[in-house]
Amino acid sequence: MQEIYEVSEIYSRLKRRKLTVSVPGSKSITNRALLFAVLAQGESILKGALFSEDSRYFLSCIRGLGFEAQADEENQTIRVTGLGGRIPNNGVSLYVGSAGTAARFLSAFLGMSEGRWHMDSSEQMRRRPMKPLLDTLIKLGAEIAYEGEEGHFPFLITGHGVRKNEISVNIEHSSQFLSALMISACLAKNGMKLMAEGTHGMAYIDMTAAMMEEFGIHCHITECEKGRTYEIDPGQVYQAREYPVEPDVSAASYFFAAAALLGITVTVKGVSLRCKQGDVEFLRILERMGCRLSENEQGTVLSGPVGGLSGICADMHACSDQAITLAAIAPFALQPVTITGIGHIRYQESNRLAAMTAELRRMGIRCEDHEDGITIYPGEVKPALIRTYEDHRMAMGFALTGLRAAGIRIEDPGCCRKTFENYFTVLDQVIRDLTEEPVKIGTVDK
Repeated sequence: MQEIYEVSEIYSRLKRRKLTVSVPGSKSITNRALLFAVLAQGESILKGALFSEDSRYFLSCIRGLGFEAQADEENQTIRVTGLGGRIPNNGVSLYVGSAGTAARFLSAFLGMSEGRWHMDSSEQMRRRPMKPLLDTLIKLGAEIAYEGEEGHFPFLITGHGVRKNEISVNIEHSSQFLSALMISACLAKNGMKLMAEGTHGMAYIDMTAAMMEEFGIHCHITECEKGRTYEIDPGQVYQAREYPVEPDVSAASYFFAAAALLGITVTVKGVSLRCKQGDVEFLRILERMGCRLSENEQGTVLSGPVGGLSGICADMHACSDQAITLAAIAPFALQPVTITGIGHIRYQESNRLAAMTAELRRMGIRCEDHEDGITIYPGEVKPALIRTYEDHRMAMGFALTGLRAAGIRIEDPGCCRKTFENYFTVLDQVIRDLTEEPVKIGTVDK
C-alpha cells in the first residue's frame, strides 16, 4: 500500500521564528572518501559519515570485493582497510542499487584494475546514463559485455589495467564520469591526463580534486582552448588517514529554503560557507532573493526576507540538486523565478525537469520549461498529491511547499532513504518546534 505524507501548513500559526537543525554527513564526500580509503594502504577512519541507502550500497560493494569495512552508525564512523589498489575478490557480482556514485566510481575502479566482475543495479539506475564512462573505460583497455541495453546496467566488466594515459570523457550528462576516472587514475602506471568534454558539474569535480589532495594525490588542472585537463603524475599513492566528513549541504538546503519561505531564521550546525560542496551556492541564490546569510560558532545562519522573496534568474549548474528546492518555493516569490543551467537533470534519478514542471502544474502554478531550465510564476497553490517518481529530491523539495500552502501531500516519502532516511521525521520535529503544537513524529497516511 502506498505511503502518503501530508505536510502541515504552519505559515499562519508560527509561534517561534528561530530554529537550529542538524543534518547527516555529505553523501558526495562519504562515497568519495570510501573509495579513497580502499585505494590507500592501511586503515582510514571516516568521521561524521552518512548512513543512507546509497552509502550502504557502496559499503556492501567494497565488502563484496573483499575489503574490511567496519561501520558504527550510532557514532557515524566507518573504518576501511585499503590495500593500495589491490582487489582481494575477483569474479564476484556487485549490486549498486540506485547509487550513482557507487555505479560510476566502482565501474572506473574495476575497469582500470585487473580482473573480472559482474555489476548490476536497480531498475532506476539501469535507466540512467553510463555509456560515456563505459566507452572511455573500453578505450583504456577494459572489456564490457552488456546483458541488456548497450551503455547500461547490468554488464560484465573485465579490466586489463590501464593501457592508455591520455583520454577524454563527455560529462554533459554526469560529472561523475570524470570524477570516477580521476579517483582511480593512480592505477595508471604511466600517469593519466584526462580531458573534460563539457562543463557540467564542475563544482563536484573541484570537490574530487580537493579530496584527492587531502588523501595525498595531487591533480594538475589546466585551462585550455577546448576546456579543462586534469593530469595525475605517476607514482602517487593515496595515504590512509582519519577524515572528517562535512555535513551535507544538500540536506541543509531544505531547511535554509524553509527559512526563506517562512521568513524565519534557521541555523544548520557544522555547515560552513567555505565547504567543498557545490550546493553552498544555493545559499547565495537565497541571499540574492532577499535572505540574510551569516555564520556563527554553531554553523551557517539564514534569515528569510521581511517583505517576501524576490524573483530571480539563477544559473544553478553548480547546485543543480537544489533546482527542485527552488522550484518548490518559487510560487511564493513576488516576481517570476527562472532557473537555468539544469538541462542535464533530465538524466538523473528521474527526469527532474519534466517532473517539477508536472507537479507545479498539478498545484495550479503556471510554469514554462525550456531546453536548459524553467520559469515559474507566482500564484496560489492548490491542494495536490505530489508524485515523487522514486526521486528523493522531489519528495524533500516539494514537502516545503506544504509548509505554506494547505493540502499538499507527498507520495512515497520513503524514497528519501536514498540520502536522508529520516528527513520527514526531522521535518515533523521542525514543525513541532516552530508551532509549539504536538505533532505525531513520522506520521504518514496509508
